Amino acid sequence: MTARIAEVSRKTAETQITVKVNLDGTGVSKLSTGIGFFDHMLDQIARHGLIDLEIHATGDLHIDGHHTVEDVGITLGQAVAKAIGDKKGITRYGHAYVPLDEALSRVVVDFSGRPGLVMHVPFKAGMIGEFDSQLAYEFFQGFVNHALVTLHIDNLRGENAHHQAETVFKAFARALRAALTPDPRSAGVIPSTKGSL
Repeated sequence: MTARIAEVSRKTAETQITVKVNLDGTGVSKLSTGIGFFDHMLDQIARHGLIDLEIHATGDLHIDGHHTVEDVGITLGQAVAKAIGDKKGITRYGHAYVPLDEALSRVVVDFSGRPGLVMHVPFKAGMIGEFDSQLAYEFFQGFVNHALVTLHIDNLRGENAHHQAETVFKAFARALRAALTPDPRSAGVIPSTKGSL
């Protein structure tokens, strides 16, 4: 199988971001976004998705974290789309339930070629460290728009916002891992009756 590795850089007046991914990695990460809790969540994607992930981002954090978080989502989506290529032989669908103490989240992903996000996460706090919990939605919206995936995220229960977020990101990682895993029964085949994704 061809190495599924990509690097994407994105520069705007608000942010400068470089993302490197290896979809067949071991979960190694090098992360620097300037937002500690966000780095912690991105590390969950790498570790539990078994994706080698390097992200360096500088942004207008003197305003707030919005542009940085959203643009990391966009750039990560672009890198995943580039690394995955024509999608031949992938499982395509993935889902995961992940608990953390009282919190439980479910994430379902489809590498459909059609961007769509449905997210129901009633965060119990507005801020988690220096991370605005509303920005989780912006991150995933940026990702789905550029990775061209359909993504459903549900926090089924949770009282601690840190736990809620962590279960979401871990479940996202595990769902990605399942969807991106090569299906030995469909080697070289695009998993769609249309013949393209």
